[in-house]
Formats: sequence, structure tokens, C-alpha cells
Amino acid sequence: MRIGRLSYNINWKNFTPGSSFFVPALNCLQAKQDIGHVAKRLKMKILMQIVIEEGIRGVRVWRI
Repeated sequence: MRIGRLSYNINWKNFTPGSSFFVPALNCLQAKQDIGHVAKRLKMKILMQIVIEEGIRGVRVWRI
């Protein structure tokens, strides 16, 4: 999955309901859009929140 200029390797098969991952991002709104497109294509229900974790801004994604 590409967010901005960076490519992230997300193991979508192991992304089970109740689990989450964090993606650092400068443009969090664009990151949410990019992640949303992939989740929609894979027919996954997700929840996304812009957060700061350990001083790094990004998007936390939960599968519901």
C-alpha cells in the first residue's frame, strides 16, 4: 500500500477483527483516504483515528 511517497507492507490476511496497526503520516487525511480505498476493495470494515503515538503523528487503524 502506498501512502504519499512511502510504501507500506500490511499483511491484510492477518488483520483480524479487533486488531490494529499504526501508520506514521505527514498528511493524515490523505493516509486515511488511501487506507480506506484498500479496505473498501478488500470489503473490510475499519475504524481510523488520527493519533500521536510516541511523539509521531499518524493514523491508527482498527478492524471491526
